[in-house]
Amino acid sequence: MATSATTDHVLAPAKPHSLLADYATLFKLRISTMVIITAGAGFYLGSLRSGISPFHAGLLQALVGIAVVTCGSSALNQALERKSDSLMRRTADRPMAAGRISLAHGLILGFTATFLGSLYLAYTTNLLTGTLTLLTAIGYVAIYTPLKRVTTINTFIGAFPGALPPLIGWTAARGVIEWPGVALFAILFVWQFPHFMAIGWMYREDYARAGIRLTPNLPNTRYAAQSTVIQALFYAVLMIPVSLWPAALHTTGHLYATAASLLGAGYLWYTIRFARILRDPTSETSLVAARNLLRASILYLPLLLAAMMLDAKGRLLF
Repeated sequence: MATSATTDHVLAPAKPHSLLADYATLFKLRISTMVIITAGAGFYLGSLRSGISPFHAGLLQALVGIAVVTCGSSALNQALERKSDSLMRRTADRPMAAGRISLAHGLILGFTATFLGSLYLAYTTNLLTGTLTLLTAIGYVAIYTPLKRVTTINTFIGAFPGALPPLIGWTAARGVIEWPGVALFAILFVWQFPHFMAIGWMYREDYARAGIRLTPNLPNTRYAAQSTVIQALFYAVLMIPVSLWPAALHTTGHLYATAASLLGAGYLWYTIRFARILRDPTSETSLVAARNLLRASILYLPLLLAAMMLDAKGRLLF
């Protein structure tokens, strides 16, 4: 599964090429961790809605299954993108792009983890959760990944599987899709756009080299900057009312509403600063503005979820 919540897009120091390190890269452990966090938040809130403690065996079972499917879909994603990954500086050293893990090896791991993880979820939680998790993996691997080379709309399409983990956590706890779970989905969906616009701007040359269309075509750099900023600002503004939806549904209280408003204002502020790329799209200043927005987005999401969980209605400590 994807989530846009990822530090995977930030250049990292070279790692030793042990099989364990290669598996960590193949399974995108940092992305998987964020998926687990968002799914765990959904399970926590759903459990409270049921009036039971979220800290029971069902939580571990759900998170294990979701993690396994996420790792599997990450492996399949890299299998499909091994050639384009080899063309980008930030991904050329990934194990499949560099040839340290074969295509057959990656496909076997990916398919096995994806389908066994989904079956495990269907058995230990409920059929709805297992089905949603499998559909998320299919959407990420079979739809979003190929579209990255075809159209810039891939970002919008990819936001759907990227936003499903908290809803999946909710259904693991409740067994049904309900409006509070949909609100969690909406928050993750909207959050991704400023996040990905920052990533797309930082690595636009790398993406263009590999034929990945995250931002408009490079030859018209000013148009690309305008399109990127408009999208980022639109969704950053939308983030504020969407983040207040759980309070409107009485899933949380007034403290969360205050925290969400402040965090949303901060996210918007960094997005407004990101608009500096319009002044000189090719300058180092534009890269700094994009990097600052990326960091703000990575901080925003866990802080918002933490506020939501701390002020959840019917909160249980044990």
